[in-house]
Amino acid sequence: MYRIGEFAEMTGLTKETLRYYAQIGLLLPVFVEPRNKYSYYDNNSFLLARLLVYLRRFDFSIQEMLTVVHDRSLDELEEILKEKKVALRQRIADTEAIISEIDGFLEMEE
Repeated sequence: MYRIGEFAEMTGLTKETLRYYAQIGLLLPVFVEPRNKYSYYDNNSFLLARLLVYLRRFDFSIQEMLTVVHDRSLDELEEILKEKKVALRQRIADTEAIISEIDGFLEMEE
């Protein structure tokens, strides 16, 4: 088992993020020492933590991450990621349209 500091280094998550994830039920420690409240994580926790790192990198909100972890089967993850990819492509298209509008506005001003 790994103490929170060691686990944070292994996963790339901060101790504060791990505490927050525990608070909201996203990633719970496998054991909390009653005397000193130290949190401990195991190898299964590591796999989940790495998934959460990727989901954040893929622009998933906390609520979406909770849904993936608690309400949806990990077997559905491929479909969820495909849906996210479509949404991100739409956001890119929307952003490019806004940039074009800004360019048009700036050209009018010249």
